Amino acid sequence: MSHPHDLQARPVLVVDFGAQYAQLIARRVREARVYSEVVPHTVAVADVLARNPAAIILSGGPSSVYEDGAPRLDPDLLDAGVPVFGMCYGFQSMAQALGGTVEHTGAREYGKTDASITGPDSTLFAGQPTSQVVWMSHGDCVSEAPEGFAVTATTHGTPVAAIEDDERRLYGVQWHPEVLHSEQGQRVLENFLWKGARIEPVWTAGNVVDEIVESVRGQVGSDRVLCALSGGVDSSVAAALVQQAVGDQLTCVFVDHGLLREGEALQVEQDFVEATGVELIVVDARDRFLTALAGITDPETKRKVIGEQFIRVFEQAARDVVARAGRSDSDAEHPVRWLVQGTLYPDVVESGGGEGAANIKSHHNVGGLPDDLQFSLVEPLRTLFKDEVRQVGLELGVPETIVWRQPFPGPGLGIRIIGEVSAPRLAILRRADAIAREELTRAGLDRDVWQCPVVLLADVRSVGVQGDGRTYGHPVVLRPVASEDAMTADWVHVPYDVLATISTRITNEVPEVNRVVLDVTSKPPGTIEWE
Repeated sequence: MSHPHDLQARPVLVVDFGAQYAQLIARRVREARVYSEVVPHTVAVADVLARNPAAIILSGGPSSVYEDGAPRLDPDLLDAGVPVFGMCYGFQSMAQALGGTVEHTGAREYGKTDASITGPDSTLFAGQPTSQVVWMSHGDCVSEAPEGFAVTATTHGTPVAAIEDDERRLYGVQWHPEVLHSEQGQRVLENFLWKGARIEPVWTAGNVVDEIVESVRGQVGSDRVLCALSGGVDSSVAAALVQQAVGDQLTCVFVDHGLLREGEALQVEQDFVEATGVELIVVDARDRFLTALAGITDPETKRKVIGEQFIRVFEQAARDVVARAGRSDSDAEHPVRWLVQGTLYPDVVESGGGEGAANIKSHHNVGGLPDDLQFSLVEPLRTLFKDEVRQVGLELGVPETIVWRQPFPGPGLGIRIIGEVSAPRLAILRRADAIAREELTRAGLDRDVWQCPVVLLADVRSVGVQGDGRTYGHPVVLRPVASEDAMTADWVHVPYDVLATISTRITNEVPEVNRVVLDVTSKPPGTIEWE
């Protein structure tokens, strides 16, 4: 097994030809326990090879190889001796660059398609059924394979649906093996990685922890580190990693703004500290935030007020830590120079590679920090996807209640109250939210529901009947959604009996609420949060 420090030394590089699935390909490679990164198709071959990749995957894309301005594949990439796997557009580009024939037939194959495997003992298809459903999305097709390749799969509309050259270790399929609709897709990908490219599968949570800890330790040295802890999975796992690396050089600051869900402040103060041993400073700013939010009903104004207050509170807490660190000569030699930020790999990809200023500016994480409070960043999660962050958290012993916690917005319950935010209204929403979460957990739906905002329509009242009396109470909205990345989402079909239990409990146990309604809007057109 490779030493942890070598895990990222030879990545599998996914060349992105404009595919909507490029990041998904990288995730699937990592699920095969091999480290992978995404690079744009505009990167020069010399720069790609300078990374010393273990293999290269050419993604799909929306273009035709015959279109003006379509992404082109430099043939030098295929002559470098690096194993290459082309998918969809990447497959056609590879076939064309090597002298094969790509026809612009006008005939199209979209969606589920039956593929016949003509090379059942080949590298890509060993151990798989000779007939399998694959996911197609193309208008052109390869009609003649390049010289030296074996054709190992066909479909009704594509005579050359997969090609393999074991001598040069070049492979390709016309379909998208990375999507779940391709029944054997993951096995095809694993066969390429493990058999074709001969890569050892060592990208595991345990090894990842060792590698990141070693990297952070080398980056920080003997300096002190500060982390704004929200109680969410990203900041919690980032803090746990840094604490594992530098121990008591790390100080975490948790700002309780009073907009948290039931039990969350206690969860951070007790469970997280007990599990990790991290030094934690808790700032009770509940009164400050409520005072600042008094009388405000506009949702965007609420967000700005909450963000501004967080900046000010964290700024003061950071200065207190810095001042305390300078009280003794020994601490003064090791000042607070670093700030932990929970940047994930999708953030890096979507920002064009994550290059930019090394210091935090007002528009970055932690709600934004003032220009005169400058730290260098420690980003221990910047190579990880969300699901990998959770696995690393479990490996580190972060409590499961935090690791599997639903995503929660920075402004908290403040943006789940439609109307003015007040202590009584927060108490109502906090209790209703707790009931909904309890029942979803009891029903075993925590992994099916990405997020379930509970929204209090504080400025709306409706007539109801409880006991023998007429009530005039608030409605609450349940918004259960499923998503992978929050860019799109669909509402979850929660079983009727679970919904009935949630509704009954809320209306029985929260006197101010007399109506529970269900939001069944997808994103788009709706957003996940109401405000």
